[in-house]
Amino acid sequence: MCSLIDKYNIPGPRYTSYPTVPFWDTASFSGKKWQVTVEKSFSESNEREGISLYIHLPFCENMCTFCGCHKRITKRHDVEVPYIESVLKEWSLYLDLFDERPVVKELHLGGGTPTFFSPENLKMLINGIFRKADRAENYEFSFEGHPNNTTKEHLQALYDVGFRRVSFGVQDYNETVQRAINRIQPFENVKNVTQWAREIGYTSIGHDIIFGLPHQTLAHVLETISKTKSLEPDRLAFYSYAHVPWLKGNGQRGYKDEDLPSAEEKRLQYETGKIELGKVGYEEIGMDHFALKSDSLYESMAEGKLHRNFMGYTASKTQLMVGLGASSISDSWYGFAQNVKSLEEYQHLVDNNIIPIFRGHILSEEDTVVRKHILNLMCQMETSWFNDAMQFEALPAVMERLKEMKEDGLLEMNTYQLRITEKGRPFVRNICMAFDLKLHEKTPETRLFSMTI
Repeated sequence: MCSLIDKYNIPGPRYTSYPTVPFWDTASFSGKKWQVTVEKSFSESNEREGISLYIHLPFCENMCTFCGCHKRITKRHDVEVPYIESVLKEWSLYLDLFDERPVVKELHLGGGTPTFFSPENLKMLINGIFRKADRAENYEFSFEGHPNNTTKEHLQALYDVGFRRVSFGVQDYNETVQRAINRIQPFENVKNVTQWAREIGYTSIGHDIIFGLPHQTLAHVLETISKTKSLEPDRLAFYSYAHVPWLKGNGQRGYKDEDLPSAEEKRLQYETGKIELGKVGYEEIGMDHFALKSDSLYESMAEGKLHRNFMGYTASKTQLMVGLGASSISDSWYGFAQNVKSLEEYQHLVDNNIIPIFRGHILSEEDTVVRKHILNLMCQMETSWFNDAMQFEALPAVMERLKEMKEDGLLEMNTYQLRITEKGRPFVRNICMAFDLKLHEKTPETRLFSMTI
């Protein structure tokens, strides 16, 4: 395994989209083209499956140095209401594109720190969204909670407006690691919020834990997993720390490469952790996710309905996902669009009745076919091209790139299908990269992605 890690540990995308953001054709993109794809997708999907909403709430009181997300560090809470008003104004701009009242199947609050906002203001936000929208019959609303500032009032307020799933960012319980990433949170805080959520009635409670953090050892990971198991969350994100210190706005420049575990140490942390999780009933879902068999994420995988988008893995697919808030990314299936990142510019644009996107990509027919293959690999660990609709001109070149991975035992492949082996699961990003035509058409001049292992 070590020789394979050495061989395949290269920078690569995490494939929450295809094409990936650095390879979007922004030159031919326009707001008008984007709106056309939104209108088309909405008319095709609203009645059948509903739509998804992602709302980015970017404020944090402190900088967590492991985080690469877009955020604004502040302790001023007078920013809450003006920001919510801007998000609701942006939502009204999308409502103007729809030819009927939208049905929302999935809604996720991400950040930043959603629980930076008061319970009352979060309720105001959600109630504002649904003044002109309906909940789907089997809707799923979720949010990211910080164990240090999520109160029982937060949990109850969001439960009252339909939330049944919450994920808490744990990362690691070791104090040395916590100090390195500036995320000090005692186990007791995580225990409290987990128990409160369960008492209130949340049906899916998740914990996010990370391996490969600065100064983190295998013993630290095992200690974190042991404490996690004692709280019995329904699902887990157990994922690799993405070291991207060159990206603007994160705090990762505060430690050096030598502070990080080696690729072999990281893989040992993951494989050993996976074994420990398996002992108590957690099933591996796609890449870096685990769930109990009673959780909707596992049920979705078993039924072949698992989906992946900019929100990560989801239990069901909607064709249209609208991202609201600064830096949010939307997906109409036919195209992607990202909002401006500056809070001031975001609020200025929506105040002037402009959907606040600054870049995007309209998918070609070939893009759409490749996207389906990558989604199949990321969600089901297999794909096929039996029918003409799943074939594309560069497929022979893709198969040629996969030959060496087949020889290394990472996948099984014949003329019309491919299946990732258990040995190959850690290398799913590399296998997807063989399909990534944009990546092979134009090698980036600068490093864009974290390491795959």
